[in-house]
Amino acid sequence: MKIFLPKIFVIFLAWVIISCQKENVEYDLVIYGGTSAGVTAAVQATRLNKSVLIIEPGTEQQLGGLTTGGLGRTDFGNKRIIGGISLEFYKEINKYYLNDSNWTWQNRSEYFKNQTYHPGATNIEEESMWFFEPSAARSIFQHWIQKYNIPVLYGERIIREGEGKAIEKEGGWKVAVPGSVSDGVVKKDGKITEIVMESGTRIKARYFIDATYEGDLLAGAGVSFTVGREGFDIYEESLNGIRTKLSIPDSGMPAWRHHQFEPAVDPYVVQGNPDSGLLPMIKSNGPGTEGKSDHKIQAYCFRMCLTDVPENRISFEKPEGYNELDYELLLRNYEAGFSRLPWINSPMPNRKTDTNNQSAFSTDFIGANYDYPEASYAERKNIVDAHLQYQMGLMWTLANHPRIPDDIRTEMSRWGVTKDEFVEGNGWQDQLYIREARRMISDVVMTQHHCQGKVVENESIGMGAYGMDSHHTQRYVDENGSVKNEGDVQIGLRKPYPISYKSILPKETECANLLVPVCLSASHIAFGSIRMEPVFMVLGQSAAIAACMAIDKDCSLQEIPYAELKQKLQSAGQILNLEDIPQQK
Repeated sequence: MKIFLPKIFVIFLAWVIISCQKENVEYDLVIYGGTSAGVTAAVQATRLNKSVLIIEPGTEQQLGGLTTGGLGRTDFGNKRIIGGISLEFYKEINKYYLNDSNWTWQNRSEYFKNQTYHPGATNIEEESMWFFEPSAARSIFQHWIQKYNIPVLYGERIIREGEGKAIEKEGGWKVAVPGSVSDGVVKKDGKITEIVMESGTRIKARYFIDATYEGDLLAGAGVSFTVGREGFDIYEESLNGIRTKLSIPDSGMPAWRHHQFEPAVDPYVVQGNPDSGLLPMIKSNGPGTEGKSDHKIQAYCFRMCLTDVPENRISFEKPEGYNELDYELLLRNYEAGFSRLPWINSPMPNRKTDTNNQSAFSTDFIGANYDYPEASYAERKNIVDAHLQYQMGLMWTLANHPRIPDDIRTEMSRWGVTKDEFVEGNGWQDQLYIREARRMISDVVMTQHHCQGKVVENESIGMGAYGMDSHHTQRYVDENGSVKNEGDVQIGLRKPYPISYKSILPKETECANLLVPVCLSASHIAFGSIRMEPVFMVLGQSAAIAACMAIDKDCSLQEIPYAELKQKLQSAGQILNLEDIPQQK
Protein backbone atom coordinates (compact mmCIF):
# COMPACT_ATOMS: atom_id res chain seq x y z
CA MET A 1 0.00 0.00 0.00
CA LYS A 2 1.39 3.40 -0.95
CA ILE A 3 1.67 5.88 1.92
CA PHE A 4 1.37 9.61 1.28
CA LEU A 5 1.18 12.46 3.74
CA PRO A 6 -2.41 13.50 4.37
CA LYS A 7 -3.03 17.14 3.45
CA ILE A 8 -4.23 17.88 6.97
CA PHE A 9 -0.88 16.64 8.32
CA VAL A 10 1.02 18.89 5.92
CA ILE A 11 -1.14 21.86 7.00
CA PHE A 12 -0.53 20.98 10.65
CA LEU A 13 3.24 20.89 10.13
CA ALA A 14 3.16 24.25 8.39
CA TRP A 15 1.15 25.68 11.30
CA VAL A 16 3.68 24.29 13.80
CA ILE A 17 6.59 25.85 11.88
CA ILE A 18 4.90 29.25 11.63
CA SER A 19 3.98 29.14 15.32
CA CYS A 20 7.59 28.35 16.26
CA GLN A 21 8.83 31.27 14.20
CA LYS A 22 6.39 33.64 15.87
CA GLU A 23 7.47 32.42 19.29
CA ASN A 24 11.16 32.80 18.32
CA VAL A 25 11.82 29.08 18.89
CA GLU A 26 15.36 27.79 18.38
CA TYR A 27 15.62 24.29 16.91
CA ASP A 28 18.34 21.93 18.00
CA LEU A 29 19.10 21.12 14.37
CA VAL A 30 18.03 22.65 11.07
CA ILE A 31 18.69 20.64 7.92
CA TYR A 32 18.81 22.70 4.75
CA GLY A 33 18.04 20.32 1.88
CA GLY A 34 15.53 17.47 1.85
CA THR A 35 17.78 15.08 -0.06
CA SER A 36 18.13 11.46 1.05
CA ALA A 37 20.98 12.62 3.32
CA GLY A 38 18.72 15.29 4.78
CA VAL A 39 15.94 12.81 5.54
CA THR A 40 18.22 10.27 7.24
CA ALA A 41 19.81 13.05 9.29
CA ALA A 42 16.38 14.21 10.45
CA VAL A 43 15.25 10.69 11.33
CA GLN A 44 18.41 10.08 13.38
CA ALA A 45 18.22 13.39 15.24
CA THR A 46 14.56 12.81 16.04
CA ARG A 47 15.35 9.35 17.39
CA LEU A 48 17.81 11.09 19.71
CA ASN A 49 15.01 13.37 20.95
CA LYS A 50 16.24 16.55 19.30
CA SER A 51 14.02 19.20 17.73
CA VAL A 52 14.53 19.16 13.97
CA LEU A 53 13.38 21.08 10.92
CA ILE A 54 13.99 20.14 7.29
CA ILE A 55 13.93 23.00 4.80
CA GLU A 56 13.52 21.73 1.24
CA PRO A 57 14.06 24.68 -1.12
CA GLY A 58 12.40 22.79 -3.98
CA THR A 59 9.05 21.08 -4.34
CA GLU A 60 7.40 18.40 -2.23
CA GLN A 61 8.19 15.96 -5.05
CA GLN A 62 11.90 16.58 -4.42
CA LEU A 63 11.90 15.26 -0.86
CA GLY A 64 14.46 12.46 -1.04
CA GLY A 65 16.44 14.04 -3.87
CA LEU A 66 17.67 11.64 -6.53
CA THR A 67 16.49 8.60 -4.56
CA THR A 68 12.90 9.67 -5.23
CA GLY A 69 13.82 11.51 -8.43
CA GLY A 70 14.33 8.55 -10.76
CA LEU A 71 17.60 7.00 -9.57
CA GLY A 72 16.21 3.58 -8.71
CA ARG A 73 19.20 1.55 -9.93
CA THR A 74 21.22 2.07 -6.79
CA ASP A 75 24.96 2.56 -7.21
CA PHE A 76 26.92 1.19 -4.28
CA GLY A 77 30.06 -0.72 -5.32
CA ASN A 78 29.73 -3.02 -2.32
CA LYS A 79 26.37 -3.36 -0.60
CA ARG A 80 27.97 -4.63 2.61
CA ILE A 81 29.40 -1.20 3.48
CA ILE A 82 25.88 0.24 3.74
CA GLY A 83 24.58 0.25 7.29
CA GLY A 84 22.39 2.23 9.67
CA ILE A 85 19.32 4.07 8.40
CA SER A 86 20.56 3.79 4.82
CA LEU A 87 20.32 0.00 5.02
CA GLU A 88 16.96 0.36 6.79
CA PHE A 89 15.70 2.24 3.73
CA TYR A 90 16.63 -0.59 1.36
CA LYS A 91 15.06 -3.13 3.71
CA GLU A 92 11.90 -1.03 3.71
CA ILE A 93 11.99 -1.11 -0.09
CA ASN A 94 12.05 -4.89 0.09
CA LYS A 95 9.09 -4.92 2.46
CA TYR A 96 7.23 -2.58 0.13
CA TYR A 97 7.57 -5.04 -2.72
CA LEU A 98 6.59 -8.02 -0.57
CA ASN A 99 3.13 -6.46 -0.59
CA ASP A 100 1.24 -7.80 -3.62
CA SER A 101 -0.85 -4.63 -3.80
CA ASN A 102 2.25 -2.72 -4.88
CA TRP A 103 2.62 -4.83 -8.02
CA THR A 104 0.38 -3.28 -10.69
CA TRP A 105 1.92 -3.91 -14.11
CA GLN A 106 3.72 -7.20 -13.38
CA ASN A 107 4.10 -9.61 -10.48
CA ARG A 108 7.07 -10.11 -8.20
CA SER A 109 8.26 -13.43 -9.64
CA GLU A 110 8.11 -12.11 -13.20
CA TYR A 111 10.33 -9.17 -12.24
CA PHE A 112 12.92 -11.17 -10.32
CA LYS A 113 13.39 -13.85 -12.96
CA ASN A 114 14.95 -11.15 -15.16
CA GLN A 115 17.29 -9.73 -12.50
CA THR A 116 20.42 -11.78 -13.23
CA TYR A 117 21.67 -9.30 -15.84
CA HIS A 118 23.57 -7.18 -13.30
CA PRO A 119 25.74 -8.46 -10.44
CA GLY A 120 24.43 -5.81 -8.06
CA ALA A 121 20.78 -6.53 -8.77
CA THR A 122 18.66 -7.64 -5.86
CA ASN A 123 18.44 -11.35 -5.26
CA ILE A 124 14.95 -12.50 -4.39
CA GLU A 125 16.24 -14.02 -1.13
CA GLU A 126 17.76 -10.76 0.13
CA GLU A 127 16.23 -8.84 3.01
CA SER A 128 17.03 -5.59 1.23
CA MET A 129 16.14 -4.44 -2.28
CA TRP A 130 18.20 -1.98 -4.30
CA PHE A 131 16.17 -1.37 -7.48
CA PHE A 132 12.86 0.45 -7.09
CA GLU A 133 10.29 2.88 -8.50
CA PRO A 134 10.39 6.58 -7.52
CA SER A 135 6.97 6.27 -5.87
CA ALA A 136 8.20 3.42 -3.67
CA ALA A 137 11.08 5.52 -2.33
CA ARG A 138 8.80 8.49 -1.88
CA SER A 139 6.29 6.49 0.15
CA ILE A 140 9.00 5.31 2.57
CA PHE A 141 10.50 8.76 3.12
CA GLN A 142 7.07 10.29 3.60
CA HIS A 143 6.16 7.54 6.05
CA TRP A 144 9.26 8.36 8.09
CA ILE A 145 8.42 12.06 8.04
CA GLN A 146 4.96 11.27 9.37
CA LYS A 147 6.07 8.58 11.85
CA TYR A 148 8.62 10.86 13.51
CA ASN A 149 6.55 14.06 13.19
CA ILE A 150 9.38 15.79 11.34
CA PRO A 151 8.35 19.26 10.13
CA VAL A 152 9.31 20.03 6.53
CA LEU A 153 9.25 23.52 5.04
CA TYR A 154 8.92 23.37 1.25
CA GLY A 155 9.80 26.05 -1.29
CA GLU A 156 11.74 28.24 1.15
CA ARG A 157 15.10 29.34 -0.24
CA ILE A 158 17.94 30.95 1.64
CA ILE A 159 18.96 34.48 0.61
CA ARG A 160 22.20 34.10 -1.33
CA GLU A 161 23.29 37.69 -1.99
CA GLY A 162 26.78 38.18 -0.61
CA GLU A 163 27.72 34.48 -0.56
CA GLY A 164 31.27 33.36 -1.29
CA LYS A 165 32.24 33.01 -4.96
CA ALA A 166 34.92 30.79 -6.47
CA ILE A 167 37.72 32.75 -8.12
CA GLU A 168 40.07 31.23 -10.67
CA LYS A 169 43.58 30.93 -9.33
CA GLU A 170 46.75 30.55 -11.36
CA GLY A 171 46.58 27.23 -13.18
CA GLY A 172 42.80 27.24 -13.60
CA TRP A 173 41.71 26.01 -10.15
CA LYS A 174 38.57 27.78 -8.90
CA VAL A 175 38.42 28.34 -5.14
CA ALA A 176 36.23 30.45 -2.85
CA VAL A 177 38.22 31.89 0.01
CA PRO A 178 36.49 31.90 3.41
CA GLY A 179 34.74 34.76 5.08
CA SER A 180 32.10 36.09 2.68
CA VAL A 181 28.83 35.61 4.59
CA SER A 182 25.58 36.04 2.68
CA ASP A 183 22.57 38.12 3.68
CA GLY A 184 20.80 34.81 4.38
CA VAL A 185 23.18 33.70 7.13
CA VAL A 186 23.65 35.32 10.53
CA LYS A 187 26.88 34.34 12.31
CA LYS A 188 28.23 35.16 15.72
CA ASP A 189 31.55 34.03 17.17
CA GLY A 190 32.14 31.64 14.28
CA LYS A 191 28.73 29.97 14.51
CA ILE A 192 25.54 30.28 12.46
CA THR A 193 22.76 31.56 14.71
CA GLU A 194 19.97 31.83 12.15
CA ILE A 195 19.28 31.65 8.44
CA VAL A 196 17.01 33.97 6.49
CA MET A 197 14.75 32.89 3.66
CA GLU A 198 13.76 34.94 0.60
CA SER A 199 10.27 35.15 2.10
CA GLY A 200 11.70 36.94 5.15
CA THR A 201 11.27 33.89 7.38
CA ARG A 202 14.08 33.67 9.92
CA ILE A 203 14.97 30.28 11.40
CA LYS A 204 17.20 29.80 14.45
CA ALA A 205 19.05 26.65 15.43
CA ARG A 206 21.97 25.55 17.54
CA TYR A 207 23.43 23.44 14.73
CA PHE A 208 22.93 23.20 10.98
CA ILE A 209 23.40 20.61 8.24
CA ASP A 210 23.75 21.56 4.58
CA ALA A 211 22.30 18.51 2.81
CA THR A 212 21.76 20.18 -0.57
CA TYR A 213 23.38 19.02 -3.79
CA GLU A 214 24.50 22.60 -4.42
CA GLY A 215 26.09 23.59 -1.09
CA ASP A 216 24.20 26.89 -0.79
CA LEU A 217 24.35 27.05 3.00
CA LEU A 218 28.07 26.32 3.20
CA ALA A 219 28.74 29.07 0.63
CA GLY A 220 26.47 31.47 2.50
CA ALA A 221 28.26 30.71 5.76
CA GLY A 222 31.60 31.81 4.34
CA VAL A 223 33.10 28.32 4.14
CA SER A 224 35.86 27.53 1.64
CA PHE A 225 34.87 25.53 -1.42
CA THR A 226 35.91 24.70 -4.95
CA VAL A 227 34.15 24.17 -8.28
CA GLY A 228 35.41 22.10 -11.20
CA ARG A 229 38.38 19.76 -11.53
CA GLU A 230 41.73 19.91 -9.75
CA GLY A 231 44.84 19.46 -11.86
CA PHE A 232 47.71 17.14 -10.96
CA ASP A 233 49.53 19.98 -9.23
CA ILE A 234 46.84 20.32 -6.52
CA TYR A 235 46.74 16.82 -4.95
CA GLU A 236 48.95 14.82 -7.34
CA GLU A 237 46.02 12.78 -8.64
CA SER A 238 46.60 10.98 -11.93
CA LEU A 239 42.86 10.76 -12.71
CA ASN A 240 41.85 14.36 -12.03
CA GLY A 241 41.90 17.47 -14.19
CA ILE A 242 41.67 17.47 -17.99
CA ARG A 243 42.14 13.89 -19.17
CA THR A 244 41.64 13.38 -22.91
CA LYS A 245 43.54 10.08 -22.99
CA LEU A 246 41.28 8.43 -20.39
CA SER A 247 38.31 9.25 -22.64
CA ILE A 248 39.70 7.48 -25.71
CA PRO A 249 39.03 3.71 -25.82
CA ASP A 250 41.93 1.29 -26.12
CA SER A 251 42.53 -0.31 -29.49
CA GLY A 252 39.85 -2.88 -30.23
CA MET A 253 37.38 -1.48 -27.67
CA PRO A 254 34.21 0.03 -29.13
CA ALA A 255 34.00 3.81 -28.80
CA TRP A 256 30.67 3.76 -26.96
CA ARG A 257 32.20 2.02 -23.94
CA HIS A 258 33.89 5.30 -23.06
CA HIS A 259 30.83 7.25 -24.23
CA GLN A 260 32.89 8.34 -27.20
CA PHE A 261 32.00 9.21 -30.80
CA GLU A 262 32.69 6.93 -33.72
CA PRO A 263 35.82 7.91 -35.66
CA ALA A 264 35.62 10.91 -38.01
CA VAL A 265 32.30 12.43 -36.88
CA ASP A 266 32.39 15.93 -38.36
CA PRO A 267 31.91 18.83 -35.86
CA TYR A 268 30.85 21.57 -38.29
CA VAL A 269 27.36 22.79 -39.17
CA VAL A 270 28.15 22.11 -42.83
CA GLN A 271 30.24 18.97 -42.91
CA GLY A 272 33.81 19.67 -43.98
CA ASN A 273 33.38 23.44 -43.77
CA PRO A 274 34.94 25.06 -40.66
CA ASP A 275 33.65 28.45 -41.85
CA SER A 276 30.08 27.25 -41.22
CA GLY A 277 30.78 27.15 -37.47
CA LEU A 278 30.71 24.42 -34.87
CA LEU A 279 27.62 22.45 -33.97
CA PRO A 280 26.01 23.28 -30.58
CA MET A 281 27.94 22.54 -27.37
CA ILE A 282 31.34 21.96 -29.02
CA LYS A 283 34.15 24.05 -27.53
CA SER A 284 36.13 26.07 -30.05
CA ASN A 285 39.34 26.39 -28.04
CA GLY A 286 40.17 22.74 -27.54
CA PRO A 287 40.03 20.64 -24.37
CA GLY A 288 42.83 22.46 -22.53
CA THR A 289 46.16 21.20 -21.25
CA GLU A 290 46.35 17.56 -20.21
CA GLY A 291 46.32 17.16 -16.41
CA LYS A 292 45.51 20.80 -15.65
CA SER A 293 42.66 22.23 -13.57
CA ASP A 294 39.53 23.69 -15.09
CA HIS A 295 36.13 24.99 -13.98
CA LYS A 296 34.06 22.51 -16.00
CA ILE A 297 31.46 20.27 -14.36
CA GLN A 298 30.62 16.68 -15.28
CA ALA A 299 27.33 16.52 -17.19
CA TYR A 300 23.85 16.40 -15.66
CA CYS A 301 20.73 14.62 -16.87
CA PHE A 302 17.29 13.48 -15.75
CA ARG A 303 17.15 9.84 -14.64
CA MET A 304 14.02 9.01 -16.59
CA CYS A 305 11.41 6.53 -15.40
CA LEU A 306 10.06 4.91 -18.56
CA THR A 307 7.60 2.12 -19.28
CA ASP A 308 6.63 -0.09 -22.19
CA VAL A 309 3.13 -0.74 -20.81
CA PRO A 310 0.77 0.98 -23.30
CA GLU A 311 -1.85 1.71 -20.63
CA ASN A 312 0.71 3.50 -18.47
CA ARG A 313 2.82 5.10 -21.19
CA ILE A 314 3.03 8.70 -22.37
CA SER A 315 4.68 8.71 -25.79
CA PHE A 316 7.64 11.00 -26.41
CA GLU A 317 6.51 14.35 -27.75
CA LYS A 318 8.44 16.93 -29.75
CA PRO A 319 9.00 19.85 -27.35
CA GLU A 320 8.13 23.39 -28.28
CA GLY A 321 11.20 25.14 -29.67
CA TYR A 322 12.77 21.90 -30.92
CA ASN A 323 15.93 22.55 -32.95
CA GLU A 324 17.14 19.65 -35.08
CA LEU A 325 20.68 21.06 -35.11
CA ASP A 326 20.94 20.27 -31.39
CA TYR A 327 20.83 16.56 -32.31
CA GLU A 328 22.92 16.62 -35.50
CA LEU A 329 25.86 14.96 -33.72
CA LEU A 330 23.56 12.11 -32.65
CA LEU A 331 22.44 11.59 -36.25
CA ARG A 332 26.00 11.74 -37.61
CA ASN A 333 27.20 9.26 -34.99
CA TYR A 334 24.63 6.73 -36.21
CA GLU A 335 25.59 7.42 -39.80
CA ALA A 336 29.24 6.81 -38.84
CA GLY A 337 28.45 3.29 -37.66
CA PHE A 338 27.03 3.50 -34.13
CA SER A 339 24.23 0.94 -33.92
CA ARG A 340 23.11 0.69 -30.29
CA LEU A 341 20.42 2.23 -28.15
CA PRO A 342 22.13 5.23 -26.49
CA TRP A 343 21.08 4.53 -22.91
CA ILE A 344 21.27 2.22 -19.92
CA ASN A 345 17.65 1.16 -19.53
CA SER A 346 17.64 -0.67 -16.20
CA PRO A 347 14.42 -2.53 -15.35
CA MET A 348 12.61 -1.47 -12.19
CA PRO A 349 9.51 -3.17 -10.77
CA ASN A 350 6.19 -2.80 -12.55
CA ARG A 351 7.77 -2.73 -16.01
CA LYS A 352 9.37 0.64 -15.40
CA THR A 353 12.97 1.73 -15.77
CA ASP A 354 15.72 3.88 -14.42
CA THR A 355 17.15 5.21 -17.70
CA ASN A 356 20.62 6.71 -17.65
CA ASN A 357 23.23 8.03 -20.04
CA GLN A 358 25.32 5.77 -22.26
CA SER A 359 27.38 6.43 -25.41
CA ALA A 360 28.71 9.61 -27.01
CA PHE A 361 25.40 11.41 -27.41
CA SER A 362 22.79 10.46 -24.85
CA THR A 363 20.85 11.92 -21.93
CA ASP A 364 23.86 13.83 -20.52
CA PHE A 365 23.67 17.45 -21.72
CA ILE A 366 27.42 17.90 -21.97
CA GLY A 367 28.64 21.45 -21.45
CA ALA A 368 25.31 22.97 -20.42
CA ASN A 369 25.85 23.05 -16.66
CA TYR A 370 29.13 24.89 -16.03
CA ASP A 371 27.45 27.86 -14.36
CA TYR A 372 24.95 25.84 -12.33
CA PRO A 373 26.81 25.48 -8.98
CA GLU A 374 27.03 29.23 -8.34
CA ALA A 375 24.19 30.44 -10.57
CA SER A 376 21.30 32.46 -9.13
CA TYR A 377 18.00 30.70 -8.52
CA ALA A 378 16.58 32.15 -11.75
CA GLU A 379 19.66 31.13 -13.72
CA ARG A 380 19.50 27.61 -12.27
CA LYS A 381 15.87 27.30 -13.33
CA ASN A 382 16.86 28.25 -16.87
CA ILE A 383 19.58 25.59 -16.82
CA VAL A 384 17.18 22.93 -15.52
CA ASP A 385 14.58 23.91 -18.13
CA ALA A 386 17.23 23.70 -20.86
CA HIS A 387 18.14 20.19 -19.73
CA LEU A 388 14.49 19.16 -19.82
CA GLN A 389 14.04 20.66 -23.29
CA TYR A 390 17.19 18.88 -24.51
CA GLN A 391 16.21 15.50 -23.09
CA MET A 392 12.63 15.64 -24.33
CA GLY A 393 13.93 16.54 -27.78
CA LEU A 394 16.48 13.73 -27.64
CA MET A 395 13.86 11.10 -26.90
CA TRP A 396 11.54 12.38 -29.63
CA THR A 397 14.43 12.35 -32.12
CA LEU A 398 15.36 8.75 -31.29
CA ALA A 399 11.78 7.61 -31.64
CA ASN A 400 10.82 9.57 -34.76
CA HIS A 401 13.63 11.06 -36.84
CA PRO A 402 14.06 9.39 -40.27
CA ARG A 403 17.88 9.48 -40.00
CA ILE A 404 17.75 7.24 -36.93
CA PRO A 405 18.06 3.56 -37.95
CA ASP A 406 14.71 1.79 -38.27
CA ASP A 407 15.41 -0.77 -35.54
CA ILE A 408 16.35 1.96 -33.07
CA ARG A 409 13.23 4.00 -33.84
CA THR A 410 11.05 0.91 -33.52
CA GLU A 411 12.50 0.02 -30.12
CA MET A 412 12.41 3.59 -28.84
CA SER A 413 8.77 3.94 -29.84
CA ARG A 414 7.84 1.12 -27.46
CA TRP A 415 8.81 3.35 -24.54
CA GLY A 416 7.53 6.51 -22.94
CA VAL A 417 7.43 8.29 -19.61
CA THR A 418 4.98 6.93 -17.07
CA LYS A 419 1.51 8.18 -16.24
CA ASP A 420 1.76 7.11 -12.58
CA GLU A 421 5.18 8.62 -11.73
CA PHE A 422 5.88 12.36 -11.51
CA VAL A 423 2.28 13.09 -12.40
CA GLU A 424 2.79 16.81 -11.71
CA GLY A 425 5.19 16.98 -14.66
CA ASN A 426 3.30 14.63 -16.98
CA GLY A 427 5.92 11.93 -16.37
CA TRP A 428 8.94 14.24 -16.06
CA GLN A 429 10.50 14.91 -12.65
CA ASP A 430 11.54 18.15 -10.97
CA GLN A 431 14.87 16.77 -9.74
CA LEU A 432 17.77 17.15 -12.16
CA TYR A 433 20.68 14.79 -11.52
CA ILE A 434 23.19 17.22 -10.00
CA ARG A 435 26.18 14.91 -10.15
CA GLU A 436 28.49 17.52 -8.71
CA ALA A 437 28.40 21.20 -7.77
CA ARG A 438 30.36 22.94 -5.00
CA ARG A 439 32.73 20.86 -2.91
CA MET A 440 33.90 22.08 0.49
CA ILE A 441 37.61 22.48 1.27
CA SER A 442 38.34 21.49 4.85
CA ASP A 443 41.14 20.14 7.03
CA VAL A 444 40.82 16.78 5.27
CA VAL A 445 40.15 16.62 1.53
CA MET A 446 39.24 13.14 0.32
CA THR A 447 41.30 12.35 -2.80
CA GLN A 448 42.17 9.59 -5.24
CA HIS A 449 44.80 8.48 -2.73
CA HIS A 450 42.11 7.73 -0.14
CA CYS A 451 39.99 5.86 -2.68
CA GLN A 452 42.93 3.69 -3.67
CA GLY A 453 43.97 2.97 -0.09
CA LYS A 454 47.27 4.86 -0.26
CA VAL A 455 46.06 7.22 2.47
CA VAL A 456 43.76 5.89 5.21
CA GLU A 457 41.76 8.15 7.51
CA ASN A 458 41.36 7.06 11.12
CA GLU A 459 38.24 9.08 11.98
CA SER A 460 35.79 7.23 9.75
CA ILE A 461 32.06 8.04 9.65
CA GLY A 462 31.21 5.70 6.77
CA MET A 463 32.77 4.00 3.77
CA GLY A 464 32.92 4.41 0.04
CA ALA A 465 33.24 1.53 -2.43
CA TYR A 466 32.07 2.70 -5.84
CA GLY A 467 34.71 3.17 -8.53
CA MET A 468 36.10 6.60 -9.32
CA ASP A 469 33.58 7.77 -11.84
CA SER A 470 33.16 10.94 -13.85
CA HIS A 471 30.87 11.65 -16.76
CA HIS A 472 32.06 13.70 -19.69
CA THR A 473 32.52 17.43 -19.17
CA GLN A 474 33.14 18.86 -22.64
CA ARG A 475 33.18 18.37 -26.42
CA TYR A 476 36.06 19.54 -28.58
CA VAL A 477 37.60 19.14 -32.03
CA ASP A 478 40.64 16.86 -32.06
CA GLU A 479 43.78 17.15 -34.17
CA ASN A 480 42.09 15.19 -36.97
CA GLY A 481 39.17 17.60 -37.20
CA SER A 482 36.69 15.18 -35.56
CA VAL A 483 34.48 15.74 -32.52
CA LYS A 484 35.45 14.07 -29.23
CA ASN A 485 34.11 14.01 -25.67
CA GLU A 486 36.38 14.53 -22.67
CA GLY A 487 35.98 13.86 -18.96
CA ASP A 488 34.93 10.22 -18.73
CA VAL A 489 36.71 8.27 -15.97
CA GLN A 490 35.78 4.71 -14.96
CA ILE A 491 38.36 3.27 -12.57
CA GLY A 492 37.37 0.52 -10.14
CA LEU A 493 38.60 0.07 -6.57
CA ARG A 494 40.31 -2.90 -4.94
CA LYS A 495 38.48 -2.48 -1.65
CA PRO A 496 36.26 -0.05 0.28
CA TYR A 497 37.82 2.92 2.06
CA PRO A 498 36.87 5.02 5.12
CA ILE A 499 35.47 8.55 4.75
CA SER A 500 36.84 11.04 7.28
CA TYR A 501 34.66 12.89 9.79
CA LYS A 502 36.73 15.98 9.00
CA SER A 503 35.64 15.79 5.35
CA ILE A 504 32.07 16.78 6.32
CA LEU A 505 33.26 19.37 8.82
CA PRO A 506 34.37 22.91 7.91
CA LYS A 507 37.55 24.24 9.39
CA GLU A 508 36.75 25.47 12.91
CA THR A 509 37.92 28.97 12.00
CA GLU A 510 35.25 29.07 9.27
CA CYS A 511 32.21 27.57 11.03
CA ALA A 512 31.88 25.61 14.26
CA ASN A 513 28.27 24.41 14.01
CA LEU A 514 27.79 23.29 10.40
CA LEU A 515 28.04 19.82 8.85
CA VAL A 516 28.14 19.11 5.09
CA PRO A 517 27.48 15.44 4.25
CA VAL A 518 26.74 15.95 0.52
CA CYS A 519 29.00 18.72 -0.82
CA LEU A 520 31.75 17.37 1.39
CA SER A 521 35.46 18.09 1.23
CA ALA A 522 36.68 15.96 -1.67
CA SER A 523 38.48 16.35 -4.94
CA HIS A 524 36.53 15.96 -8.17
CA ILE A 525 37.66 12.39 -8.73
CA ALA A 526 37.20 11.24 -5.13
CA PHE A 527 33.75 12.84 -5.06
CA GLY A 528 32.99 10.73 -8.14
CA SER A 529 33.34 7.66 -5.94
CA ILE A 530 31.67 9.01 -2.79
CA ARG A 531 28.63 10.65 -4.44
CA MET A 532 26.29 7.64 -4.29
CA GLU A 533 22.86 7.98 -2.71
CA PRO A 534 23.26 5.20 -0.09
CA VAL A 535 26.58 6.76 0.97
CA PHE A 536 24.96 10.19 1.23
CA MET A 537 22.36 8.61 3.51
CA VAL A 538 25.13 7.10 5.65
CA LEU A 539 26.91 10.44 5.89
CA GLY A 540 23.66 12.24 6.68
CA GLN A 541 22.99 9.94 9.62
CA SER A 542 26.57 10.25 10.87
CA ALA A 543 26.35 14.03 10.64
CA ALA A 544 23.20 14.01 12.76
CA ILE A 545 24.80 11.82 15.42
CA ALA A 546 27.74 14.22 15.59
CA ALA A 547 25.41 17.20 15.85
CA CYS A 548 23.46 15.57 18.67
CA MET A 549 26.67 14.86 20.55
CA ALA A 550 27.70 18.51 20.21
CA ILE A 551 24.26 19.59 21.45
CA ASP A 552 24.56 17.37 24.52
CA LYS A 553 28.11 18.51 25.24
CA ASP A 554 27.48 22.15 24.29
CA CYS A 555 30.66 22.23 22.26
CA SER A 556 31.77 22.89 18.70
CA LEU A 557 31.53 20.06 16.21
CA GLN A 558 35.32 20.08 15.93
CA GLU A 559 35.67 19.41 19.69
CA ILE A 560 33.75 16.12 19.68
CA PRO A 561 35.95 13.24 20.89
CA TYR A 562 36.13 10.83 17.98
CA ALA A 563 36.37 7.70 20.15
CA GLU A 564 32.94 8.47 21.60
CA LEU A 565 31.52 9.40 18.18
CA LYS A 566 32.80 6.11 16.76
CA GLN A 567 31.05 4.13 19.48
CA LYS A 568 27.76 5.91 18.83
CA LEU A 569 28.06 5.44 15.06
CA GLN A 570 28.72 1.72 15.40
CA SER A 571 25.85 1.37 17.87
CA ALA A 572 23.63 2.95 15.21
CA GLY A 573 24.70 0.31 12.70
CA GLN A 574 27.24 2.27 10.67
CA ILE A 575 30.04 0.41 8.88
CA LEU A 576 33.22 2.39 9.51
CA ASN A 577 36.18 0.18 8.60
CA LEU A 578 37.05 -2.97 6.70
CA GLU A 579 36.81 -5.10 9.85
CA ASP A 580 33.21 -3.87 10.38
CA ILE A 581 32.01 -5.18 7.00
CA PRO A 582 29.67 -8.16 7.47
CA GLN A 583 30.85 -11.35 5.81
CA GLN A 584 28.77 -12.73 2.98
CA LYS A 585 26.62 -15.69 3.91
